[in-house]
Amino acid sequence: MRRCDPRLAALAAAAVLAGCFNAPHGSSPGGPAYGNGNVTAGSGGGHTVNGTVQVPDGQKTGDLSTVNGSIQVGSDVTLATAQTVNGSITLGDRTTADSLTTVNGSISLEDGARVAHTVRAVNGSLTLRSGADVGGSLINVNGTIQLNAAHVGGSITTSNGDITVEGASHIDGGILVQKPPTGWFQFKHEPRIVIGPGSVVTGSLRFDRQVELYVSDKAKIGPVTGTTPLRYPGEGPVG
Repeated sequence: MRRCDPRLAALAAAAVLAGCFNAPHGSSPGGPAYGNGNVTAGSGGGHTVNGTVQVPDGQKTGDLSTVNGSIQVGSDVTLATAQTVNGSITLGDRTTADSLTTVNGSISLEDGARVAHTVRAVNGSLTLRSGADVGGSLINVNGTIQLNAAHVGGSITTSNGDITVEGASHIDGGILVQKPPTGWFQFKHEPRIVIGPGSVVTGSLRFDRQVELYVSDKAKIGPVTGTTPLRYPGEGPVG
């Protein structure tokens, strides 16, 4: 698996969003909404600099972006990409998107939400609720990753994040916990990985740093390198 330096990802995200600084205010009919405050996306998308981008329930829209603010997408929405530098991204129930990216902020997929490609954060948690589906990979450096009855078609990659896979979730591409990128502050925290009852992780589970790996005796996983899994019985959480 090719590794990506999250610092480069952060710079790339900022560069993509830099065009928003000179964007005109207002919107054209059927086009994207622009602003330097909170905006409500139109059918063509929504872009701002310092503010939230919102999408009402049931709307079909385009790309969404902000620099300093969150992206809040309602239920039953269809959109293209969503990206921010400093802020969270939330997809409502049954909403679909191409990809999601943030540098400093969390990403949440509510019940039945779907992302065709990658979900990526640098510093922020990633949460997939019941029925959520990601066709690509989940990637972060710092922040928890939690799946509850969800599916990931690619892999899960982190450096410092705890990972909880429960509710009979499925991960098709394995799990990778990397060493923190060179030059980054070295956290003493040991990531805690829990694979709960009924969950399935195919592909390899590779750990390039010390972790705590707990696997239910009712879960199925692929080959493990870098640590020894600790099997636990029952339906309850690990103590």
